[in-house]
Amino acid sequence: MENKQSGGEDVSSAKAVLLGALAPGVNGQTWNTLKFAFLMLGLCLAAMLGLAFFSSDFGLIFHVTLLVLITGTLFILLSRFLAETGLVSVEHQMQEMGLSPKESKMINKKSS
Repeated sequence: MENKQSGGEDVSSAKAVLLGALAPGVNGQTWNTLKFAFLMLGLCLAAMLGLAFFSSDFGLIFHVTLLVLITGTLFILLSRFLAETGLVSVEHQMQEMGLSPKESKMINKKSS
């Protein structure tokens, strides 16, 4: 899946997530990847909680419930933080890191 950017440049989702991990700010693709990771973590923890209830081990139930609460709290805090700060475009992150094709062309012209 490739995303068309406004500058006519193709940036893959994997590259956008990598840029989101290295550059300041969070882009849309990185946030979608994080939401998917939290969804999968929630499903795994729900399955573990179900197994803990069937085993009737109260220590295990307590620990898995604590993990579910920590995960939910972290997701809510991340969502609120991004609601306050907003998302950053991939182009902006590329400019911050100096990976923009426009900047590299300008640097090549200056060095010539």
